[in-house]
Amino acid sequence: MPKAAVFDLDGTLLDSVDLHALAWQESLVKFGHAVRFEHVRRQIGKGGDKLIPVFLSLDEQRDHGEELAHWRGNHFKEKYLPLVRPFSVVPELLHRVREAGFQIAVASSAKKDELDNFLEIAQIVDLVDVAVCSDDAEQSKPAPDVFEVVLKKLNIQGPDAIAIGDTPYDAEAAAKANVATIGVLCGGFPEKALIDAGCVEIFRGPAALFARFGGSLLGKSAIQFHNRK
Repeated sequence: MPKAAVFDLDGTLLDSVDLHALAWQESLVKFGHAVRFEHVRRQIGKGGDKLIPVFLSLDEQRDHGEELAHWRGNHFKEKYLPLVRPFSVVPELLHRVREAGFQIAVASSAKKDELDNFLEIAQIVDLVDVAVCSDDAEQSKPAPDVFEVVLKKLNIQGPDAIAIGDTPYDAEAAAKANVATIGVLCGGFPEKALIDAGCVEIFRGPAALFARFGGSLLGKSAIQFHNRK
């Protein structure tokens, strides 16, 4: 039986993808890069280390990439963080996962200060055993670093975990760490994109996963484990 469920935050447990996209788009425009909202939104799920190179040349990154990322962080906290809300039944889902015998981890591309705020907003601080963010890793998703840190902290191997995420970058990063991924559509990525990235199951969101938990990879794994006991 897998021993841990590893959740993404933005777009998976929190309705925040559009807010992040707006903050990035406005930051890019402020620093002289005219980009469309839709183009930026497709990159949400990556950390700044992976997102910025999509829009800035190497010279531009050296010139103002760090300043742009810093401005974006402050801009998001001031303008958009108060608007972030959790999806339905997020604490209930994590309680169900814990009752099934799993440890619970978070693997996010957020910065540490954002991560702490997001856990509070989702009302899951006391339900999470390990929380890892981009500050804990050399590279953010779709690199596997955050998952590898989670596995190390929990002292388990990749097949001992199941990831839950809303972007292809979650599934790609998890696969590189030998972790299977359950995809959720609430972050706005198409179902085909999630399947193509390697998601083994797709649910509409946390509420659907909670409602159909017994038939999910998490629920089936728990049942198989208890039947063997």
